[in-house]
Amino acid sequence: MEQRKRSMELAGRTLTLESGLMAKQSSGSVTLTYGDTVVLVAANAAQEPREGIDFFPLSVEYRERAYAGGKIPGGFFKREGRPSEKEILACRQTDRPIRPLFPDGFLCETQVMISLLSTDQENPADILGTIGASVALMISDIPWNGPVASVRVGIIDGKPVLNPTRTQLESSTLDLILTGNGESIIMIEGEGKKVSEEQIVTAIEYGREAVKDIAKFQMEFIEGLEVKKRPAEVPEIDADLAAEIEKRTDGKIDKLVSITDKSERRSALASFTDKVIDDLEERFPEQSGTVKSLISKKFKETIRKRIVENGLRIDGRDMNKVRPVSIQLGILPRTHGSALFTRGDTQSLATVTLGSKADEQFVDDIDGEFKKKYMLHYNFPPYSVGEVRRYLGVSRREVGHGNLAERALKYVMPSFEDFPYTVRVVSDILESNGSSSMASVCAGSLALMDAGVPLEDAVAGISIGMVNQDGKTVLMTDILGDEDHFGDMDFKVAGTRKGITSLQVDLKIGGISLDLIRSAIERAREGRLHILDIMEEHIEKPRESLSPYAPRILHMAIDPAKIGELIGPGGRNIRSIIRETECAIDVDDDGMVVISSPSPENCDKAKKMVESLVTDPEVGMVFEGEVKRITNFGAFVEFSPGKDGLLHISEISHSRTEKVEDELSVGDKIKVKVIKTDDYGKFDVSLKALIERPKGLDAHSHGRREGQSFSRSPRPQSGRKHSSNKPRRESGPDDRRRS
Repeated sequence: MEQRKRSMELAGRTLTLESGLMAKQSSGSVTLTYGDTVVLVAANAAQEPREGIDFFPLSVEYRERAYAGGKIPGGFFKREGRPSEKEILACRQTDRPIRPLFPDGFLCETQVMISLLSTDQENPADILGTIGASVALMISDIPWNGPVASVRVGIIDGKPVLNPTRTQLESSTLDLILTGNGESIIMIEGEGKKVSEEQIVTAIEYGREAVKDIAKFQMEFIEGLEVKKRPAEVPEIDADLAAEIEKRTDGKIDKLVSITDKSERRSALASFTDKVIDDLEERFPEQSGTVKSLISKKFKETIRKRIVENGLRIDGRDMNKVRPVSIQLGILPRTHGSALFTRGDTQSLATVTLGSKADEQFVDDIDGEFKKKYMLHYNFPPYSVGEVRRYLGVSRREVGHGNLAERALKYVMPSFEDFPYTVRVVSDILESNGSSSMASVCAGSLALMDAGVPLEDAVAGISIGMVNQDGKTVLMTDILGDEDHFGDMDFKVAGTRKGITSLQVDLKIGGISLDLIRSAIERAREGRLHILDIMEEHIEKPRESLSPYAPRILHMAIDPAKIGELIGPGGRNIRSIIRETECAIDVDDDGMVVISSPSPENCDKAKKMVESLVTDPEVGMVFEGEVKRITNFGAFVEFSPGKDGLLHISEISHSRTEKVEDELSVGDKIKVKVIKTDDYGKFDVSLKALIERPKGLDAHSHGRREGQSFSRSPRPQSGRKHSSNKPRRESGPDDRRRS
């Protein structure tokens, strides 16, 4: 492989491509450097076609090496394991735009591997992987109709920004990834803080110019390279067999396509296909795969022709009509929130679980460590489409669809200060016939409001499909599964009444124009508002109270310097609070304390104990404490774990106290007032300062009324509220002793 190196300026940084340096035995390989982020991409394909398949066997792998960020992997094995969600999403981000550009008939197993070798933690590597895959395929012998280029667009202070850094993205209202070639857009993936349709189009238009420049740069990079591509030969089909299939399907496929029920239609098509195979087995032995392929092709052509020429959809709807929607809230009695959202034959059961800070997801990423307090998980079991298959772990589809729905709801979630809960939403797809990810958005929004999560706005999602044939383009609102499978586009948009929160565009063709994108976004807005109208008929705003089965959570901020006092030696203080209140308590390094319990009363009690522990007592403060030890000169009252004060015998009662034991016992719970502090952290407290002075008592008579003999007042009850302004008696040196 010839070694060459080229660079271009891109958004104020240098993008460098270099081939012939690494992975030289690959069919095509290239390294990309952008800032100090370095990516290696290698593309290879098997020499022989894979037999017995009717799809293109492409796999894209994206892996981040821990050393790229100067880290050693955690865990017992200390090496990278299975791909993270972030890596899976990056795989899909490259797979989707390059897949439609492989020619028909090329069925050799193909693999593109993207490795992140170095990261500056400012320039994301996901878009570099797509650019690298394009170059690696172009300089390989693998037939492919590239190039493609990928950029990221943000909006900061109302203006589009090309390839914003991670720091810039924190202040951006949009994170949009745009992939295309010199002429059209192939893939869009993005999330926004209720961004308007106009801003989305502006960002796409802005990024498209950079896509053109990068595509041109790739062509300049490969200029002069002698690359011999393999032939992509479409297998020849027996002309007699093709004619026989044409004769047997004439008029029959139209009837099959006219069946509006999905299950009936697929069952009828399967029966028809089996009968044709049986009838032709003797004349065309071992051609069942070809027969199935030809019938499926005829089925696809018929569906597309009916849509474009006659305006007829499979289920008989108009092109801009949403399927019937039904909603049930609180359908599960013991979950913290639930909703069943059904749109046509697509059904999502969304549930919400509220947890404490300890339930946050800890993410150890090479670009930094962080915690997630909100998650949405998407499950797609085989029964949702009436199939039987092995169900082993989470599929890439589930990760991708779940992430899309999670991003759709992320920017309407409340802040931690307003709602100190960890929130997990789960969307179980019970039926699927088109756009289950957008059904998950609707169901998730409804379930969150049912749970009492104070969302800023309700969110809904819709998918727009397209058929482009014979120079005519038709858009379809709320596409069915077959319309997605046999169509050319799946344009998903989710958002509120105020704007878009997430979108994703998948194509099966080489690209679409900006005008078509505008039309699809506007069509999606109409469908989204229609669904929001239906959702608001069932619930207009989040419920005011939480489920009785949800934990109650309080949070408070303390001085980080006081964390040690809260924890105590060996965790003694915090364990004491947890034991006494039966609450879970989590403390962050920034001083955030989160208290959770099924009982609101226990939460309040624990919060008061934490406050008393981390608050420096001042003269005049009142605390509830426990008598821990009694001496002949007074009692020691612990008013927070690890903190006690001396209750001198003279401060117990307005009347003369002969013996402390006559008034107090170890374990008594009493309220005391701080009356003195010193520089050594020692405190004097008073009980009588909270007890109303009996009428007629002379402040200097030691508790005697004039003309009356002394009699001791009754022992005060623990926790009674009293007040007094009587000055304290100064204690002597012996009274200040501490154990």
